[in-house]
Parts: sequence; C-alpha cells; structure tokens
Amino acid sequence: MPKTSLLILPDSGQDQRVDIFLSQKYPQLSRSYIQKLAKEHRVKVNGQSVKPSYRLKTGDTVEIDSVTLVPQQDPILPANIPLKSLFEDEHILVIEKPSGLVVHPGAGTTRHTLVNALLFHCPSLSGVGEKKRPGIVHRLDKETSGVMVVAKTQLAHEELQRQFKAREVEKLYLGLVWGKMPEKKGQFTWAIGRNEKQRQRISIKTKNPKAAETHFTVRQEWDEVSLLEIRPLTGRTHQIRVHFAASGHPVVGDTKYGRKKTKLETSRLFLHALQLAFVHPGSKERVKFSSPLPKELSEFLEKLSL
Repeated sequence: MPKTSLLILPDSGQDQRVDIFLSQKYPQLSRSYIQKLAKEHRVKVNGQSVKPSYRLKTGDTVEIDSVTLVPQQDPILPANIPLKSLFEDEHILVIEKPSGLVVHPGAGTTRHTLVNALLFHCPSLSGVGEKKRPGIVHRLDKETSGVMVVAKTQLAHEELQRQFKAREVEKLYLGLVWGKMPEKKGQFTWAIGRNEKQRQRISIKTKNPKAAETHFTVRQEWDEVSLLEIRPLTGRTHQIRVHFAASGHPVVGDTKYGRKKTKLETSRLFLHALQLAFVHPGSKERVKFSSPLPKELSEFLEKLSL
C-alpha cells in the first residue's frame, strides 16, 4: 500500500507527539482519527508501527497511509431542533443558544448540534464557510447560553470572521463566580493553551500559549459568590472559565474547571452571553443584540437575595 513519508528535520517536529505532528501537517484529519490509524498500525516511524504518544526525534521518517488522508465523514443532516431567533435577514441570523447544545458536530456529537438545527432552518447554509461548520463564525461552549450570530452568505461569513479576528466585535457575558474579587474592576492577560497531559483541558500552564485577555466588572456580591460583567477581548476556547479558575474564582457550576459540588450550586454553568455588537455585513451599520438571562439563572439569583 502506498505511503506518504515525512522527514523530521531539526526544526520541524522534534520532541513532538506523532499524532499532534500529523494533525498539524494534515489539518483535515482530526487527532482522534490519526490515533485510530496508529492503533491500526497505519502510522509508522522509521518503518515501525508506533503509538500516538511516540515523540519524534531529529531524522525520524514518518509514514502514514496515503489512502487515509481524506477520511470518510458522515454527512451533516438537518434536524428539527427548535431555535429562538432574535433577528434575521438575507445576510445574518442572530439566535439565543440554549445551555446544553453543542455548536457544531465533533467527536462524540454528530447529530444534535446547533449546525444540524441551522441546516433545517436555512438549508442554503451548507455552502457557507467550512463544510463541518456551515455559517459558524464564533462559538459558545456547550454549557454556555446566550446570543450568537450566524452568517447566511459567504461574504457575510468572511466579513464577520474578519471582525472577530480583528477584535472589533464587542462581547458581554454575565457570570457568577465563587468568592469575592479583590478589585471591583480588573483583567486577566494570562496566555492559555492545551494542557500537555490532559488534552481536553485548557490551561495557563501550556507549551503552546496563545494570547488571551478577559476584563471584568463586579455587578453584585454575596457572601460566597459574585455576579460579574465579563468582556473577553479574545476568543480562545474556554477562555473565561480558565481565567477565572486560574484566579481562584471559578465559574459556579463549572464541572471541568470549577469546584466540587456544594450546597450552593446551580443546575448548569452560570455563564451567559448577554450582548453581542458588531458591524452588520450588509448595511455596514453597527448593531447590538441582547439575550436576557435564562429563567433558571435569574431564579437562582433571586434565591441568593432572599
């Protein structure tokens, strides 16, 4: 069977896991897919099958079956999942994403996602942006609720992506965190990236840090928790949750980065995308959209004030 060979030079991949190296060389392949190939002995280093965790050395030659460079993918099917629309025209769709809904298909989640719902609502999205993420220009974590904008045309997609990348989009969140913040206003500028040992977690302790900046203002305080207005200037994965956890004030209800359950606990992550402001890609006017705090979170705040 023909192979694709990659020679590892002194400045190209040494001391890097072979699965990470290949996923960077072939971005169309997911790490989980490459790990599957390695377990099937279809990834070799210097002619020998290796585990996904094998660390490359200078001079190593990596081989991967050439027939695997375009993996088979299940089609993304429309699904009749209810969507709450805040605004829609021929350029964009603005929605309220509920907590518990994944934005796009990925490992372990292929059908019940926001993308499946969007394709049911607007079939023409299938040709906008990335094939696996049609119309998507930004994301919210599965557990996070709130306002999201979706591009309905390729031109709108490119312009909104540009605005997010240039940090021209204003994002405002409401979050409840443990404890009292030392200052009424502040910011975190810790760079974050994948945790080297636990790849599903993001951390300020990483070998591949990316700049991240989060601003906050205290809106209200109680004995054990504080309600904050949070403005992330960058949009890194899990940024808000990681920054506040690293500060010693994790978001209430965060089962990945937060505290173990206590008597004072919510039914979900207390993080909500309250407002989103950007330049409309069609009218070129600045617009702002808001999503009210969901009932389960507003009722929790009411109980705190009793």
